[in-house]
Amino acid sequence: MRINFYALRAIYFHEMDRFRRTLIQSLLSPVLSTSLYFIVFGSVIGDYVQKIDGISYGSYIVPGLLMLTLLTQSISNTSFGIFFPKFNGTIYEILAAPISTVEIVIAYVGAGATKTLIVAAVIFCTSLFFAEVNVKFPLLMIFLLILVAFTFALFGFLIGLLSKNFEQMSIIPTIVITPMVFLGGSLYSLDMLPSFWQTVTYFNPVVYLINGLRFAFYGVSDFDIWISISTMFIFLIACVTLVSIILKKGYNIKN
Repeated sequence: MRINFYALRAIYFHEMDRFRRTLIQSLLSPVLSTSLYFIVFGSVIGDYVQKIDGISYGSYIVPGLLMLTLLTQSISNTSFGIFFPKFNGTIYEILAAPISTVEIVIAYVGAGATKTLIVAAVIFCTSLFFAEVNVKFPLLMIFLLILVAFTFALFGFLIGLLSKNFEQMSIIPTIVITPMVFLGGSLYSLDMLPSFWQTVTYFNPVVYLINGLRFAFYGVSDFDIWISISTMFIFLIACVTLVSIILKKGYNIKN
């Protein structure tokens, strides 16, 4: 299959240009909100919390807060990117253009993941002002950040396709993803939980993502790193399959 790079590039840079026009909302808002977490939990409460696995509390929560940003921003960037053309009717111009559905997905998901990685990089640099952060496995960290960004950008694309209004589009990030991150060990170690809640937490897939990123930072984790990577690839395959089926049927787009 021959890829139409001109059309792919046009959609990609159109989405990136929208990111530039809404820079305050897209970049400063998540940076400020995450900085508040660092100030409250890291600087204030952290002084009263003992070290976890030999790591200060302020440093320990950095991977969890970074993962919170990755998941929410990846989903919101891409879901809004594909939903807005549906909302204002410009999606039909894209569907009528000589571009395949695969190229549409690559363009939107690529742009959403790129925007998310930019925000994640800024937040990582911001965390250096609040905590001592040493990345033990930098290549693994970069690999996990890219994998999570693209996987959940694809998940956000799926949400944007299925949503019929803005309320439906915000349900998953607000009611599902954010609680899963906070209940997934982003601000604490699973060893601190009672045995019953530890067992319940094992069914939260976000736990494995946070622990994988924390292992890349400090070499400590509640799970084997391969469990985290395998979980991501399974979810990636599931998202690719669902998006392919929906686009093939044209659900909520062509009708």
